[in-house]
Amino acid sequence: MAAAGENFRINGDRLWDSLMEMATIGPGVAGGNNRQTLTDEDAEGRALFQSWCEAAGCEMGLDSMGNMFALRPGTDPDALPVYVGSHLDTQPTGGKYDGVLGVLGALEIVRTLNDLDVKTRHPIVVTNWTNEEGTRYAPAMLASGVFAGVHDEAWAKAREDAKGLAFGAELKRIGWEGAEPVGQRKMHAFFELHIEQGPILEAEGKDIGIVTHGQGLAWIEVTITGRDAHTGSTPMPLRKNAGLGMAAVLQLVDEIALSHAPHAVGAAGHIDVYPNSRNVIPGKVVFTVDFRSPDLSVIEDMEARLKSGAQAICDDMGLEVSFEKVGGFDPVEFDAGCVGALRDAADRLGYAYRDIISGAGHDACWINRVAPTAMVMCPCVDGLSHNEAEEISKDWAIAGTDVLLHAVVETAEVVE
Repeated sequence: MAAAGENFRINGDRLWDSLMEMATIGPGVAGGNNRQTLTDEDAEGRALFQSWCEAAGCEMGLDSMGNMFALRPGTDPDALPVYVGSHLDTQPTGGKYDGVLGVLGALEIVRTLNDLDVKTRHPIVVTNWTNEEGTRYAPAMLASGVFAGVHDEAWAKAREDAKGLAFGAELKRIGWEGAEPVGQRKMHAFFELHIEQGPILEAEGKDIGIVTHGQGLAWIEVTITGRDAHTGSTPMPLRKNAGLGMAAVLQLVDEIALSHAPHAVGAAGHIDVYPNSRNVIPGKVVFTVDFRSPDLSVIEDMEARLKSGAQAICDDMGLEVSFEKVGGFDPVEFDAGCVGALRDAADRLGYAYRDIISGAGHDACWINRVAPTAMVMCPCVDGLSHNEAEEISKDWAIAGTDVLLHAVVETAEVVE
């Protein structure tokens, strides 16, 4: 097909108004959102999204994991659909754009095609994946993972939140469990628009990031065991301070990640100290190391060096150490054809762009296993996300959605 012209653009005001209206559901305490998965607020956001999709002439589908699929028909009944979307759930202290821009940007594509009476050979399906964030129910990207065959559905529905409420029971409670078997849909392609959640695009003055790869990650839970003892009466040479051992291992984590600069990263996030009393030397610490890289061999090297290095540190300090791999996934290389469609769109529209590697996990990373997939990103202010202060400009939202529009329409094939 002939490429859509540079004047083929979305309605930016309508997109922005929709983002602001969705943000009124599950407001946070500091200007952001708390619309965690399978809460009443999630249900309310889903209902608003469905009403908008139906007003745009789409037919809503719902699978057994609560994934939502709004279909705009194509002209060829045998053509596989082009799927486009992201997620509506948020962090407990989340922003207004993480995930939501990708869902409502996809909806804006359908609205724009309707406005211009443009038909495509392939159907277009606007998608909302359940529980991308993984804050209430671990792991993240849970429902897209079930869709792609990464996770078992029964296992996923048995996940419990901090209150012991099961995913499956809560999905039923809010009324968003569908009858359609999860994972049965076939895709021509999948596209996801997302905010960068990092500082690179803004710092370099780029409007658009074309995501070529998604970083793989490894989560290693490290347990260091020493001996609880009184902080005042235990001589320094006789202490077995697990906290001190952890401090040395955390320095090692930093050194390992820096040795694989610029794309590898590493840190310890979740840290528990026992007994966590101000006058007791820590007898045990448990912490999770997060290593990420777009190169699987680098991840494997970082894991191996962590284990050997931490063992040596703890041996020298008279401490015991153990390791458990508690999560992770391999790096992702997105489909060259879909990536090319996004690059062509950015060129055609005159946006400043660069290739970028996603440092965060996204639903697209799992869907890439079952369909040609690519992602486009727009900047966010100071790279801030997973924070109520998360912010983007209206122009950035429009740029990302315009590029998404052109790539989706090129892939779905306009009928002249």
